[in-house]
Amino acid sequence: MTTNPRNGFVAFISDCLRWAFTGGLGFKMYLAVLLGLMVSGALAYGRQFQEGLMITGMSDIVSWGLYISNFTFFVGVAAAAVMLILPAYILKDRDLHEVVIIGEGVAVGALVMCLLFITVDMGGPLKVWHMIPGIGLFNWPSSILTWDMLVLNGYLALNSLVPLYILYSNYHGRKPVGWKYQPFVFLSIFWAVSIHMVTAFLYQGLPARPFWNNPLLGPRFLASAFAAGPAVIMMVLIVIKEMTNYPIDQNIFRKLKRIIVVAAVINLIMLFSEVFKEFYTVTHHSLSAQYLFFGLDGHDSLVPWIWSAISLNVLGTLLFAFDPTKCNPKYLMVAAISLFTGIWIEKGFGLIIPGFIPSPLGEVVDYSPSTPEILITLGILATGAFVVTILIKPALVIEHRFREGRAGSSA
Repeated sequence: MTTNPRNGFVAFISDCLRWAFTGGLGFKMYLAVLLGLMVSGALAYGRQFQEGLMITGMSDIVSWGLYISNFTFFVGVAAAAVMLILPAYILKDRDLHEVVIIGEGVAVGALVMCLLFITVDMGGPLKVWHMIPGIGLFNWPSSILTWDMLVLNGYLALNSLVPLYILYSNYHGRKPVGWKYQPFVFLSIFWAVSIHMVTAFLYQGLPARPFWNNPLLGPRFLASAFAAGPAVIMMVLIVIKEMTNYPIDQNIFRKLKRIIVVAAVINLIMLFSEVFKEFYTVTHHSLSAQYLFFGLDGHDSLVPWIWSAISLNVLGTLLFAFDPTKCNPKYLMVAAISLFTGIWIEKGFGLIIPGFIPSPLGEVVDYSPSTPEILITLGILATGAFVVTILIKPALVIEHRFREGRAGSSA
């Protein structure tokens, strides 16, 4: 170990980059696919930058589409890292403590995607300066958008710097000093809840959109996030367990499964409550829900999407709740993909688009994403997967070596 901290940090970064991009043929093909999607997304965004948002499927009526739908969903995925941090640091759960770093890597990738989705939805990166505190002009403190930008960037900093310190310490064979990072870990628990609640308040506080004026919107955001987020983390853990020699105890999958089941059941109960409210006593405020679930004035493009989402939600919840295989990885992967996909559709298209239909003037306009919109979205998703990969891969090497060194010292 070098005595020069600067040289030590340079070596740490150099080794992390080397480990991140080292792998077999399958891993290199995976990176090539991600790179291809990122390039195609960048090219499509170049066209959008030149011609404007007119090349998307959005309109004056439906002004938020695929970008904001994905932003809303992945804010929840980022917040779900707290479901590992809470039991690991508050309840001192040693099993989940072993994979907290992986959960925080997923959170960082999700937050990067969120910020990119906001950037492309604004029309161009030259407008982003309006969103920077101290430079842009904010309507402080009444603007919920201001709060959203603060909590998103703050949560990104917490989920980046805390794991960086822990990994840097482990890289040099030192145990991290608790008082240097644990206060920020506990702060991130509060911050995780706030990023998703503030996002819910963005919609809930718009009086002209009765579909979003629902007191259950914030709590349901958290319930769906605490189901979909751990499902994503479980998928990552299954891939790590099957494709690497990194040890992941079976108890971790059992505990994650319990968290997912509880959150997914609560999410379904809240969904039923919302549907009951909309259709038991039908008013003109129920038109958005009618458009979503059954169609309105001959417009029914979202009907197959929402019923597919609900079916996948129920299927994923049941697969997790009644697991005859006792945490078989392939079975859990199918359950996680089902639940993740269902919540992704329902929390995206099923939440954002109906809020605009019908318009305050009663106009009904169907929305479908354009080809450039889809390519840009796939590019951003690939960027998020790339970030998660280059963060988690060296983290696994460092953690594995640190555990082996600790076990050797104990022996």
